[in-house]
Amino acid sequence: MKQNLTEQIDGLMEKYTELLLGETNPELKEKVQIWVIYSFIAKQMPHLVKHWNEVYPEGKSGLKEIILEIKQLNDENRKK
Repeated sequence: MKQNLTEQIDGLMEKYTELLLGETNPELKEKVQIWVIYSFIAKQMPHLVKHWNEVYPEGKSGLKEIILEIKQLNDENRKK
């Protein structure tokens, strides 16, 4: 059952990535997963994310790059 759920969630992320960005591939899907998880945690536990940002400034920087890339690709997809 767990494998089936994992495959279904993977398919959900793939479709979400495609709808969000207009295309999908393993790299984009992974970036969207990172963005989704970070966004969810930031909304649920902002103090935890603030602490993480302070402890891992290089991670925060890398995350900013991912967020900007997703935003740019999403904006381009919406214009189509």
